Amino acid sequence: MRSSLPKLAFFFCPTFIFGDAKRKVGTRTGDVTKRNESQLAVFLCIISKQSPMKYRKFGNNEQLSAIGLGCMSMSHAYGTPNDEESIATLNLALDLGINFWDTADVYGSGKNEELISKVLVPNRSKVFIATKFGFTANADNTGMTFNGSPAYMRKAIENSLKRLKIDTIDLYYAHRIDPNVPVEEMVGAMAELVKEGKVRYIGLSEASVTSIRKAHTVHPISAVQSEYSLLTRDVEKDVLPVCKELGITFVPFSPLARGLMTNTLNLATLPDTDFRKKLPRYQQAHQENNQQLASAFAQLAIAWVLAQGDNIIPIPGTKKRKNLADNAGSIDVQLQPRHLQEIEELLAKYPNVGDRYDEASRKMVDKSNA
Repeated sequence: MRSSLPKLAFFFCPTFIFGDAKRKVGTRTGDVTKRNESQLAVFLCIISKQSPMKYRKFGNNEQLSAIGLGCMSMSHAYGTPNDEESIATLNLALDLGINFWDTADVYGSGKNEELISKVLVPNRSKVFIATKFGFTANADNTGMTFNGSPAYMRKAIENSLKRLKIDTIDLYYAHRIDPNVPVEEMVGAMAELVKEGKVRYIGLSEASVTSIRKAHTVHPISAVQSEYSLLTRDVEKDVLPVCKELGITFVPFSPLARGLMTNTLNLATLPDTDFRKKLPRYQQAHQENNQQLASAFAQLAIAWVLAQGDNIIPIPGTKKRKNLADNAGSIDVQLQPRHLQEIEELLAKYPNVGDRYDEASRKMVDKSNA
């Protein structure tokens, strides 16, 4: 039995074995195997019907699914696209009550927005769509630059609306912070889009606390997006507290550490077109460490992110129905304080996780602090 069936989902029951008891860990496909006693233990259970989706408040009393859907991998960076399976995955998201979808104009050079439109348009009232602007390919196609200027944003919003085939984007992010454009100027221009009815809410991606505060003085920032997972916790120091203080929803991408926390990722089989092959965390030096951590598995990893705050809505990305159904089951995992402590102890045993970005990508992350 596979979890790709709409009426059948696999999830980690809120039953854990700790202490000196023997550990048993289930895989995403339902097998149950014995594991080393140093590893966190969970039971994988099968339920006959997908539990109803849970929802979290966003913005002006919007109700967004507690788990969103990151759509990047359907068209960009993660191997060969499969549009047929991606469309089926989007339709399954509707069936599961996952109404928060995330894309960007750079994903597949606009192809991701075009793909999503095929399901979005006939189901417009059922989907809260977020997209992003700013990344442009270099003239020689050897890399990317970021353009946060109001002039470029004006072109980008029209192109995204055209590709998505809608009149209004629910959540519009600046994909990065442009060091050459004052954040107040950029957000001021984004606020004009709200007045014009082209955008309902605005957000920032990979922004520093300084940029978040500056932006919020110009127009309410409804969402801040950054990577957050068991392996990537930089935002806990200041970004998460500031989001909570200002009433901003925090939207973690890659809550499964780009597949590492699924216990199904075989690094040796990744095609050359998969951008993870360039990231430090996926190199041989960190492989053994991170495979040990992956015993926690996907649903537990997402449940951990959800447990960090009611203002957090993770957007695990996938282009496959079976993974989407698995991810949706995370809402049924209830982690108690003792479980969270066990997770912290496990993480402390395997600290050699590696950096989340290569040097070129790291330079694009906002680090302003003044």
